[in-house]
Amino acid sequence: MIFEHFFNDPWVILGLKLAAVLGLFLTLPLIVGYGEHKGLAHMQSRFGPMEAGKFHGWAQLIADGVKFIQKEDIIPEAADRKVFAMAPAFALLPVMLTFLVLPFGPGLAGDEANGFFGENMDLSLFFVLAISAVGVIAMLMAGWSSANKFALIGAIRGAAQLIAYELPLVLAAGAVAMQAGSVSLVDIAAAQSDQLWFVVPQFAGFIIFIMASLAELSRPPFDMPIADSEIIFGHMTEYTGLRFALFLLAEYAGIVALAAVATVLFLGGWNAPPLLDISFIPAPFWTFAKIGALAFVIIWLRATYPRLREDQLQKMAWKFLIPASLIQILATGIFKVAF
Repeated sequence: MIFEHFFNDPWVILGLKLAAVLGLFLTLPLIVGYGEHKGLAHMQSRFGPMEAGKFHGWAQLIADGVKFIQKEDIIPEAADRKVFAMAPAFALLPVMLTFLVLPFGPGLAGDEANGFFGENMDLSLFFVLAISAVGVIAMLMAGWSSANKFALIGAIRGAAQLIAYELPLVLAAGAVAMQAGSVSLVDIAAAQSDQLWFVVPQFAGFIIFIMASLAELSRPPFDMPIADSEIIFGHMTEYTGLRFALFLLAEYAGIVALAAVATVLFLGGWNAPPLLDISFIPAPFWTFAKIGALAFVIIWLRATYPRLREDQLQKMAWKFLIPASLIQILATGIFKVAF
């Protein structure tokens, strides 16, 4: 009776959910980062990530952590010290808030209040799309405060990309919300439990969403803001040690977050493939498996495609992605009205 009362206490449930969200935030990005080291090592014949710990380089993640801790924390003399120091925190905050509303699994016996997610917000899709765009502020803060022209150029490129990718990202997600009849991520995932995943009717939107997500993450082929062959390392040029590591953590956490959103919107969320009846496998397994598959695709694209120019991204977004997104919304509206 004591334990039953303890776990029915809303404050206890809130504390457990926050602890779980924090654990996922600190664990999943590290797994993706480790996977990128190993994936690129195999794809591009890199021998370095295979040395730490000898056996298949199992200690590479530990070696990277020790390296960042040992590096000196340097702030340029001409930098705006307060803004320079706050920028990594502003990069992490939007991603941490996104993890609060990501649904990794349903509640027991249809209990949507206590599912495997931090909070079931009615407008969680809008919340995720809005909060993800805040990350560009950290990029501008880092570039401006560094007193480095290359860092500033990288930050301006990042702000310019926002004009290109944000509208296709929102429109692609909006078409899914129209089909599901809800802007709650939990409801969108639940709506795919008794029908085909939305990736089938919304395949064009899925491709658009993934491309826009890559631009938001500044991942290849849209990594113009951190183009090391052109502007050293963009807005992160002057950062060292743990501050630099926090920017990398925000990047890998962003990969997990946007892969999770794409999983919920298009790949059925926690639902098993439609033709499989595997009830003994926990629902969160499917969510994590799909997130891992999408993260692998993002890593694979980095090893495959060359970098675009900023003007090429703008042309592609405004001439192709946005019109295709509008057509997808129109088709979804006609389908909803007709059927």
